[in-house]
Amino acid sequence: MQPIASDLTIDELARETGMTVRNIRSHATRGLLPPPEVRARTGYYGPEHVARLRLIRELQGNGYNLGAIKHLLSRANGSAEDVLGFARALLAPFEDEQPEIVDADELAARFGTAIEPKLAARAAKLGLVVPMGDGRFEVPSPTLLAAGEAVVALGVPLETALDLIERVGGHADAVSKAFVRLFMDRVWKPFAAAGEPDADWPKVREALEQLRPLATEALVAVFHQRMTQATERAFGRELQKRTGA
Repeated sequence: MQPIASDLTIDELARETGMTVRNIRSHATRGLLPPPEVRARTGYYGPEHVARLRLIRELQGNGYNLGAIKHLLSRANGSAEDVLGFARALLAPFEDEQPEIVDADELAARFGTAIEPKLAARAAKLGLVVPMGDGRFEVPSPTLLAAGEAVVALGVPLETALDLIERVGGHADAVSKAFVRLFMDRVWKPFAAAGEPDADWPKVREALEQLRPLATEALVAVFHQRMTQATERAFGRELQKRTGA
């Protein structure tokens, strides 16, 4: 990639970032963009301005409004790198699983029957599939859909499999909230109470990044332990019935 020049005019800056001159001026008026270096009555922009504008576009694309973006930028000593790193850590998915696109015929073939509209709507509500129109669906988690497919293949009705996924989802929501509350209470709130010092942004981002594997590993470890215990209890009772104990 070619290095970014440090003496871009506003028109050149617009071409470099894919934004309009009007939007750039609007961001500058809102305080989202540092002022240019003025030479001979002409403003010149550099790499930091380009990075800042690209950051604004990325944050907007992830649902941040301009007020929130201004707050983030103002609390990170104007460093686009710090804010971008934190925003990416905050918004990054826990898994890098790639979604798949399937059609109704493929779903029917995988589950052994055409899926009734009522069950399809419930699957969409649970996030298993996202309707895209024209009989096509996005599958956000192919792994989860494959698990549902395997359960149905064991002879479990699709409606019962959806019941199970809904129950598991409810427990996952509770676990997720517990870990987020831990981060907010122990990391974010003390950081905010201290005035969000610029030097601590990397530490907050690192804590957020560490939360991901810790939450996953803790949840999986506890589940394995509980699943083993539940299985032993269930089959222990069945064996006792057979032996008459």
